Amino acid sequence: MPKSIETVALERRIDALFARYALPGSPGAVVGVMRDGSVEICKGYGLASIELGVPITLQTRFRIASVSKQFTVTAALMLAAEGKLELSDPPHKYLPELPPLPVTIDQMMRNTSGLPDFLELLRLGGHGLDKPARPDDLFAACRRNRHLNFAPGSRFLYSNTNFLLLGRIIEKITKRKLGEVLAERIFQPLGMTSTMLAAEIDTVIPGLATAYLGDAGQGFRRAGHAYPQGGEGGLTSTVEDLLIWSRHFDAPVLGKSLPTALAASQPLTGGHANAYRRGVAVGEVRGLETVGHGGLWPGFRTEFLRVPAAGLTVVVIANLGSIDPWRLAHTIAAEALAGDRRLASAPAPIEEKEIKPLAGTWFNAEEPSLFELAWHNGEPTVTQNGLPFALGRRADGWLGAERGSFEFMLKPGRNGTLSVDLGAGRILTFRELGRRKAVPAAIAGTYASADTGATWRIERQGGGFVAHVSGPLIAGGAPWPITGIDADTVDIATPGNWLAITQLARLERDRSGRIVALVVSTGRIKSMRFERVG
Repeated sequence: MPKSIETVALERRIDALFARYALPGSPGAVVGVMRDGSVEICKGYGLASIELGVPITLQTRFRIASVSKQFTVTAALMLAAEGKLELSDPPHKYLPELPPLPVTIDQMMRNTSGLPDFLELLRLGGHGLDKPARPDDLFAACRRNRHLNFAPGSRFLYSNTNFLLLGRIIEKITKRKLGEVLAERIFQPLGMTSTMLAAEIDTVIPGLATAYLGDAGQGFRRAGHAYPQGGEGGLTSTVEDLLIWSRHFDAPVLGKSLPTALAASQPLTGGHANAYRRGVAVGEVRGLETVGHGGLWPGFRTEFLRVPAAGLTVVVIANLGSIDPWRLAHTIAAEALAGDRRLASAPAPIEEKEIKPLAGTWFNAEEPSLFELAWHNGEPTVTQNGLPFALGRRADGWLGAERGSFEFMLKPGRNGTLSVDLGAGRILTFRELGRRKAVPAAIAGTYASADTGATWRIERQGGGFVAHVSGPLIAGGAPWPITGIDADTVDIATPGNWLAITQLARLERDRSGRIVALVVSTGRIKSMRFERVG
């Protein structure tokens, strides 16, 4: 099929973006660009398997992780349209094993339920993605928890629990496995023949790419995981199948109202907007609204990006954890839209001189929340809970997180402070952290959390303190180092070979000053109590 010269030029610019991954011996990615239903570019770069020398092609399958969520939501919306499911119902109506919390299914779809992420619930008990688990273990973590991060509907906070439970609800209603429901009701009617739910990690998946970590400089290594997956992230798919799915938004086959229902907005209870809709999130590329979702799993990363007003879809799927599909997809979208008068001018790049006076460690004791701001690899980077993310320029002097899985914007405040917008109208004042306080010796002891089933035994080791962590699925493992922040807050690090995560614990004391509890906050769990035992 002949290509326009504009498409040829765009393909060459994309080739340049992925040139480093086309070198011998490198994992890589696949890219798809579709406009008004016509596929302009669909191309693989790098190797699906370094060991076997197999290149990435249009038929290569990848784990698309959280891009799966919109398919789970779609199946639930189809059941709701048939009168088999009410979005205003609580999840325990369909899964009576769950505690009766004041949460609705619609809030789960929108990540406003307040339910803690089950991955975090298990991690606080010492169990990570590299350790074997069964589907019932993941569900047990949801059943055990009675904690809510906030009043349901009042805030956005990403949580895989919402979609794991939604998948289970679909199975309960249909009396069939979720993968069978998705295949029969979505994949087969749309012709998505290379997409399937691979719940178990030992499922044989023809053409599945191997996932890698590292980079060309430090070398590549295979990425491992041992967790089963469900409605929150269990799909494997190809670039062509995701383009087919995108076309369904513009020319619905399954039901004319489904694409609208997925992207329907619902303000938070305080009247603030929520950019997360139902299994998809809205954003923008140079002033044009986008609808899509990203996916992250050890060694696999995906970005599914639609620009509805321009009829444009960009899909980037990688089998290397150091590739950034979000940034690449947005760059490609801007390139594809070059010359479109609706495209706003690119914001001025953030300069190092803007960040240098603000670089440092910043802390808000009331939240509590801690982050480091630095100039790293030519851009402003925030590291929070151990995870780094880049900042982009926003309106009115704000600098904000580029990705939409969490809310974070900052700008200089008064008297040497930073104003930080954490969403839902919560703008907090952060102060630069000076000399850290020592971990108080009185913290030593054993603490337990009923919501996680975890036990932390804190003791002095060497010149500091560590936590020995055990939970429902594991005991032992490397101790978690503890560092002081102020007299009432400590920072606790979780060792890991994929992600090194940290959490804050506020020390709660009785009237005599004795520490009686740790109130723990992570990226996706807020103010969960660990009570002192004995």
